[in-house]
Amino acid sequence: MSDTTELRDAVADVLRGRCSPAVLEDAERDGGAPTVWAALADGGFTTVSVPEPAGGSGGSVAQACAVLEAVGAAAAPVPVAETGLLAGRLLARAGLGLPDGPLSTAPSPGLVLDDGVLVGSVDRVPWGRSAASALVVDGGTVVLVEPGTGVVTPGRNLAGEPRDHVDLTGVRPAAVAPVDPIAVDELARRGALSRAALIAGAARAVLELTLRYTGDREQFGRPVARFPAVAAHLVQIAEQTELAAMAVGAAAAGAGDEGEPDPLAVAAAASVAADVAGAVATAAHQATGAMGMTREFGLGVLTRRLWSWRDEWGGGRSWAAELGHALAAGGADTFWPTISRGLVR
Repeated sequence: MSDTTELRDAVADVLRGRCSPAVLEDAERDGGAPTVWAALADGGFTTVSVPEPAGGSGGSVAQACAVLEAVGAAAAPVPVAETGLLAGRLLARAGLGLPDGPLSTAPSPGLVLDDGVLVGSVDRVPWGRSAASALVVDGGTVVLVEPGTGVVTPGRNLAGEPRDHVDLTGVRPAAVAPVDPIAVDELARRGALSRAALIAGAARAVLELTLRYTGDREQFGRPVARFPAVAAHLVQIAEQTELAAMAVGAAAAGAGDEGEPDPLAVAAAASVAADVAGAVATAAHQATGAMGMTREFGLGVLTRRLWSWRDEWGGGRSWAAELGHALAAGGADTFWPTISRGLVR
């Protein structure tokens, strides 16, 4: 068993029983699940991939993605991706230590720093109402904004997770530090990879849920899973789930122990995961029929996240275009070696 598999299983054990339907309902209403967050934070799982000197738990991008697969499978309504792989690594890159509590971040192209004061707003900030935000301004400066600072207009995605509009005009950041301008592109790629990892985890949970339901439910004296039409959906879900896991694994492993994921691999993983999200959700709802649409059955919680996450940090279409442009730019001689290099280089 690999270290990433062990880590994913460890996080799954922590989350088992903590993301009940009641907890998820409360999180959609209240904007978070403090007990779920506390359990993950106590274990150091929220800051995996952030260097220890910066206040993180250490570890690689691959290990952070393993954590996110478990978080996605449990539909845990907490900003683990934002705190560790995204904002945490961004702060560390700028030489800033991690503050206590959850972190967030989002693309902030319209935000500027004028004489030490922020001007502008940021849209769709995950958990922006309750988490400190690490944001890039002017293309080369990282600012840390304390939770609840500025004018917050609550919003949410299809899954009910907070995605807030935050007007920071007039706010003085709690910390400011310069950062290499390439950090903006790195953050965008880690954002896309984080969503791909969450999707891979949620897709696996959808597969297990659908297999269990269609195996238990009988019609005409046999489990509905044995009907060819249903079986075809199950096969498609299984194939797509493995496809997403392989794409995420290849992109994450390419980062090595301390590096950043390869741009081409991230574009491939994000593009594949977005397609997988749609295909898995469609097939699962077809296989479970009307039951899959009820709030009492867990499928909807997962598929609403699949539909939400595939559109964040660029979305599948933009990453597919990025992938196509990169492959075309490499020319005919590099095309086959590039697409066939596999999980381990």
